[in-house]
Amino acid sequence: MKQTIPYAGRELPLLGQWDTVVVGGGSAGASAGISSARSGCSTLIVDKNIRLGGTATNALVSPMMKSFTGHRENFFDIEQQLHRQGVTTRDEIGTKMLWFTPEALAEALETLYVAAGGQILYDAALSDCIVQDGTIQYLIVTTVQGLCAVGGRQFVDTSGDAVLARAAGAVTSHGDDNGNDQMSSLRFEMGGIDVERYRAYVMGLHDTYSVFPHGYFYESAMVGGRGFVLEPLFQKAVADKVLQPEDLRYFQNFSLPGKPGCMSFNCPHLAQLTDNTGALARAGAIVQGHAMIHRLVAFLQQYMPGFEHAYLLQEASMLGIRESWRLVGKYVLTEADYTNKARFADGVARGDWYIDVHSATKGLFHQNTYQDGEYYEIPYRSMVCDEVKNMVVAGRCISATFLMQASVRIIPTCIDMGQAAGEACAAALAGGVPLNAIDGAGLRANMQYRG
Repeated sequence: MKQTIPYAGRELPLLGQWDTVVVGGGSAGASAGISSARSGCSTLIVDKNIRLGGTATNALVSPMMKSFTGHRENFFDIEQQLHRQGVTTRDEIGTKMLWFTPEALAEALETLYVAAGGQILYDAALSDCIVQDGTIQYLIVTTVQGLCAVGGRQFVDTSGDAVLARAAGAVTSHGDDNGNDQMSSLRFEMGGIDVERYRAYVMGLHDTYSVFPHGYFYESAMVGGRGFVLEPLFQKAVADKVLQPEDLRYFQNFSLPGKPGCMSFNCPHLAQLTDNTGALARAGAIVQGHAMIHRLVAFLQQYMPGFEHAYLLQEASMLGIRESWRLVGKYVLTEADYTNKARFADGVARGDWYIDVHSATKGLFHQNTYQDGEYYEIPYRSMVCDEVKNMVVAGRCISATFLMQASVRIIPTCIDMGQAAGEACAAALAGGVPLNAIDGAGLRANMQYRG
């Protein structure tokens, strides 16, 4: 007989019971799922989209930022899977970043996870959860069937927005001291570009930003008021009313491996969205972002050499959110930990990306003091809280201050945090210990890093 559970005066179908349920299949969530499944736990990833990768694949956020700390197995397994798919990740580019196309990364993550025995519930959004005595019993998810329940023994919140943590009653925070969040983006891609003609034009202006004189890869940028050589052309388009001044806040584009004649655009930046926690505010920003993309596409087609026959290839299907809700866990990682290159007895991941704040109100803020190979550690205590016993959090919504979160949020670090979360789930199952009581030092003792 089909099982159901009572919820809000009705009976909901129970889709199943799993050892580990991961909410959000982004870089951290997919990594957590891979490690949990490889450890023998029955594992389900619940994702509101229809491909793994989160912002990397659905918000078109590439590449993976460069990192010199050494990383865990999942990071390298993902890169090797990309290679098996024919993707050039670092060779011939020289940026020390790990490159991919959104489609290729989604395929790599799904391939690795399914091969490990994991299951995926796509097109399912977390609506609520049932908690008893600080223990999550069931997720309530919105699916094509309507509201359904998902049962689990332990849960991983890798939603980016701490959706499960908030639903389960954990304490969270967001924004800086004034409540303003980091600026969001809405990315897009264009095809049909004569990249060589575009490169020749920009470099002919003696652009000091562009440092790729040959090869398939090319990158350029323009930030209004910063002296970039492309700005006069953008200003002409503003005068001609093709662009608006807000479109000049940030412009960056670069080639993608395996997509000749295509470039990805790390813009527009949505400066009017200062509170990423408002549903209507996000929706309004998306509408404005679409309009900004259409203006930028028209500008490039009409004004920029090499784009005469270019076309809009795709717009991101989700916002590029850098920061929103953050867990307030057993330990709050701070910018002092960055400065001090902190080490912890329960350090389960490493970070070395600089404090990289894209402020909607104050512009860019960078703090970069590290040399190659230096790092701080992320303690397991920053991934768990007192309020919820059987939940671990990984990714951009771990317990950290606003400034420190601007360092921990990059993809390689999120992959490593996700692997630690998946390993914690296996350890909790094997030891009969709640996730928020796991010995982080024990997890650390079994970790190995590769350069």
